[in-house]
Amino acid sequence: MLLFCSFQITNGFCSFCSRGKVIATAKHFVGDGGTVNGTDKGNTISSFKELSKNHIKPFELAVHKGVQSVMVSYSSWHGVKLHSNHFLLTYVLKKRLNFKGLVISDFRGVSMLTDPPDFNSSYSIMTAINAGIDMVMQPLSAESFMSNLTKLVLSGQVSVGRINDAVRRILGVKFRAGVFEHPFANRSFFNVVGSKIHRTLAREAVRKSLVLLKNGKQSSSPFLPLDKNAKKILVAGSHADDLGNQCGGWTLTRNGASGNITIGTTILSAIRKTVSPSTEIIYKRNVQGLQLSDEGFEYAIVTVGEFPYSQEDGDNMNLTIPEEGLQTINDVCAAVQCLVILISGRPLTLTAHLPLMDALVAAWLPGTEGEGITDTIFGDHDFQGRLSRTWFKSVKQLPMNYGDPIYDPLFPYDYGLKMLSGSYPT
Repeated sequence: MLLFCSFQITNGFCSFCSRGKVIATAKHFVGDGGTVNGTDKGNTISSFKELSKNHIKPFELAVHKGVQSVMVSYSSWHGVKLHSNHFLLTYVLKKRLNFKGLVISDFRGVSMLTDPPDFNSSYSIMTAINAGIDMVMQPLSAESFMSNLTKLVLSGQVSVGRINDAVRRILGVKFRAGVFEHPFANRSFFNVVGSKIHRTLAREAVRKSLVLLKNGKQSSSPFLPLDKNAKKILVAGSHADDLGNQCGGWTLTRNGASGNITIGTTILSAIRKTVSPSTEIIYKRNVQGLQLSDEGFEYAIVTVGEFPYSQEDGDNMNLTIPEEGLQTINDVCAAVQCLVILISGRPLTLTAHLPLMDALVAAWLPGTEGEGITDTIFGDHDFQGRLSRTWFKSVKQLPMNYGDPIYDPLFPYDYGLKMLSGSYPT
């Protein structure tokens, strides 16, 4: 279940971040994964028992492991915005979970307590601080914020005790982190960022995260691993030679961008490094108008998926591969034996197109190290990844979770094939 995966990630991450005086922030508290239709800044409708079991539990473990900061979600629980929810921020997080660190707002999260934002700044500040927010991410009008908060304290609408608690928490985190003893960042590590050892680790992470969803149109005839010594192959698709698409959102900018926006290895470049020097590689972003069946390709690698996005820009009620990618799958896989590599931040609708594919790999958002993919599809390493969530057949089935009374997914939770040694149990 996702809950188990959250436990494992939180367990390792918080323990790591507490070493070397690096502050870890757990976010976003709470219920982001349960909003209606999965929308950003949405509304989670569940009982408190369900909220505790599925959404609060990972934060409980993070607190137990020593996380020092918790960021509040933009979303709501039963229509009450988390930035104004005293019950969840103060009673549950600070008292019930015994969290001693600081609670920080999200970017302009306090301003968004009114519609439109900042319609009544004094009300928003009073509500958020009294709810339990200790530090406010206030990118605009900082002077106005301080003036409003001062007036609220002087009028008794925000108590001095609440301010003292917030200050105590903020200073406590800084003291525990050693900020006053060592106020500046250690720049001796600057040249290590992006070094070969970092890229090697990132490459390993890529190959361990790949999930093999299909390998052969018949299980008795696996399609992978691919032949490195093929005479002629086709590489196609919008994501085959694009680092920005591999990385997704929050890469250099909020939404990221298509194009080779950073340093790294595209999947096409990784293929060129992996196959025999005598292999002829033909690359086409799209193949419309080409007679592929006459070209003598031994196989094709089609790499398509979502284009970069973040937050509400990713809200999508259809969850389909963009039309360009679907057309490439249809054109290529109808004419040539094909492996489809799907680049996406989430499961997408595949049911109608899956029969065309000889093999399918969910690569998620692999980042800069495309060789992690070629390490695996060409057989130097086996697949290790398994689905951390259920893969639906149709969006009409959503929400769908492991353990539901009616459970008919395209691929179930925890599904993942081995290439070299059979299948995982499912």
